[in-house]
Amino acid sequence: MAAFLLVNPRAGDARPAPEELAEAAVARGIDVHVLRESEDPAELARGASADAIGIAGGDGSLAPVAAVARDRDLPFVCVPYGTRNHFARDLGLDRDDPVGALAAFRGRERRIDVARAGDRMFLNNVSLGLYAQLVHRREEHRRRRDALARVRALAILLRERKQFALTVDGRAIETPVALVANNAYLLELLSIGERERLDEGLLHLYALTGLVRSEWRERSGERFTIGGDGPVLAAAVDGEPAELETPIEFRIEPRTLRVLVPPGR
Repeated sequence: MAAFLLVNPRAGDARPAPEELAEAAVARGIDVHVLRESEDPAELARGASADAIGIAGGDGSLAPVAAVARDRDLPFVCVPYGTRNHFARDLGLDRDDPVGALAAFRGRERRIDVARAGDRMFLNNVSLGLYAQLVHRREEHRRRRDALARVRALAILLRERKQFALTVDGRAIETPVALVANNAYLLELLSIGERERLDEGLLHLYALTGLVRSEWRERSGERFTIGGDGPVLAAAVDGEPAELETPIEFRIEPRTLRVLVPPGR
């Protein structure tokens, strides 16, 4: 099987070094390309002559390449190489062993759900409200090389305690945080836990109505339409800052992504 792996050297606190990971992949017969700053990983994936396509990166790096694999009906490989690696965790991978994840290219296939916000595909979730603003502000601070960006952004947002006016399928709600998830999450205080399944075939919408876990409201379905009080909403798509035009049409695409996992996982 011809295997192609993209490596994002700027993904979080990537370890081992990109060159070491690339060498380990080449030793396994995998064609590797380490991304340069100006390169588009989706474009490279579209042009790759391969039977399976993967990327070593964080959560924000995965969906564009996975979308190409889905469109080409090729298996997708996730190599955890970011800071949190939520998708890799939910897929059952060892998040601390990117080299071990390379075995997926010779592993078994499973089919999982993907979701869309408009035309944009996501694997984990889309956040709106305070968390989305945190991600946008963190990115602004990061551009100024502020090492305490995330902590400072969170402190600002917690002081604001802002409520956001949204509509869900035409019904008005006010919430500091809303989350549209590809399959169900276990929720914790102002954060998300694991997903037990990636093939449930349902979106889950969570809206925080207070600052304790018991005050998350949840609903599920195959489609949601979310509107705001302006033409765009600040969002975090798989943890990456984005602006989405309203109303946002969310939908699930059950078991349309072929994913390879290492033997025994």
